[in-house]
Amino acid sequence: MVSDNLLKELNEQLNFEFYSAHVYVAMAAYCSSENLDGFANFFLVQAEEERFHAMKIYNYINAVGARATISGMGDIFNGYESVLDCYKKGLKHEKENTRRFYKLMDIAMEEREHATIGFLKWFVDEQVEEEDTFEKLIQKLKRIDKDSSAFYALEQELATRVFTPPANA
Repeated sequence: MVSDNLLKELNEQLNFEFYSAHVYVAMAAYCSSENLDGFANFFLVQAEEERFHAMKIYNYINAVGARATISGMGDIFNGYESVLDCYKKGLKHEKENTRRFYKLMDIAMEEREHATIGFLKWFVDEQVEEEDTFEKLIQKLKRIDKDSSAFYALEQELATRVFTPPANA
């Protein structure tokens, strides 16, 4: 049985995942306003992943016989200055998400809640991938000039990104 404290934290993370989806839609909106639809697509797919993560937590909470609670969220930042700024802020956001999952894992370990530990392991592994993706794209963007063909090649590459829910999730 999941403790009240762990359930509270799981619900907070569930809501943070929905908030994260909105953060990435705001980044997509900036990119779309700059006619950079490939970059916008990257962030829209990222938003879809975050909603998937939220529903994964929602389903887990229900599976352990508890109740998911949905709360409101604060305002979403919309003041992006460049594509690089979006990715830098995206990386910062992912690092916060990693911190939050580590906190959840710490609580589950302290409470010896083995089912939740197993469940959270997937998210901890996912965060490694998320941070790595943002780090690599930031490095690519720093190496290329916005007006170069490399910039547009990267945009075209990101336009092909799609979300496919993992089979083992």
